[in-house]
Amino acid sequence: MLRKLPLYLALLLLTQCSKCKNDPLPIDPVNQLPPATQTGANTFGCLVNGMLYTPSGYNGVSNYAVLYDPGFQGGSLQVQTYRYPKQGVSKTQEVALGGIHINHIGDYQIGLTEDVGASFIDDYRNTPCNEYRSDRNNTYAKGTLTITKLDLNAGIISGTFGFTLAQPGCDTIKVTQGRFDKKL
Repeated sequence: MLRKLPLYLALLLLTQCSKCKNDPLPIDPVNQLPPATQTGANTFGCLVNGMLYTPSGYNGVSNYAVLYDPGFQGGSLQVQTYRYPKQGVSKTQEVALGGIHINHIGDYQIGLTEDVGASFIDDYRNTPCNEYRSDRNNTYAKGTLTITKLDLNAGIISGTFGFTLAQPGCDTIKVTQGRFDKKL
């Protein structure tokens, strides 16, 4: 029996290694983001605290809108999204950003002035940690919205973004790797 013990141990190790090879590797959330295009592809995606966020509704319908008015307050932009993370549950998560005086390709600072802001709403969190809005006095906001394409003739607006939102007594929200591309 003792002579067969090394054989049994070797067999056990080999079967364990074969299980490791069959287990799929976890997918990196960054690789699940839509590409950062500038073609009017009607895409939006970001990471919220390292987790993939893309808008979605019931039956896979995208809940994503971009409104741009070049004549209002020097160029007004609103990017609004929401999703239902759990099927059959009516609670939503929302990511939104935008501002005024957005009228050219370039960087716009979120939270530096009241011109450009961002928000994150999560119905799964308890009040007051369920709403982070940069326009509220108790919310720290810092980040950048970069407009990479603003072509009114073709009706395309595209950009990238990242921001941090924090409130006293609540977790910090870090939105990274954000991108949107919309046909207006």
